[in-house]
Amino acid sequence: MRKLMWLFWGVVIGFVAAHFVNQNPEGRRFFDRVNRAVQEFRRAFATGYHEGEAASEEVADDLEAALRAAREGESRSSK
Repeated sequence: MRKLMWLFWGVVIGFVAAHFVNQNPEGRRFFDRVNRAVQEFRRAFATGYHEGEAASEEVADDLEAALRAAREGESRSSK
């Protein structure tokens, strides 16, 4: 429970500090840079995720086609 209180107070102090830093132009510029970096990271992560998802779907489709072809080959040879 004590660690949870330290975490809570750390978050509160962080928000208060961010509020004071954001009150001057340099602080606003800093947070603008941080927000841009976070958005850029988020876009890059989403792009990579979607590319990976498309690649895995392509592999699954290829595997499904190969299994279908193998089943058709087996059914023809057993006749």
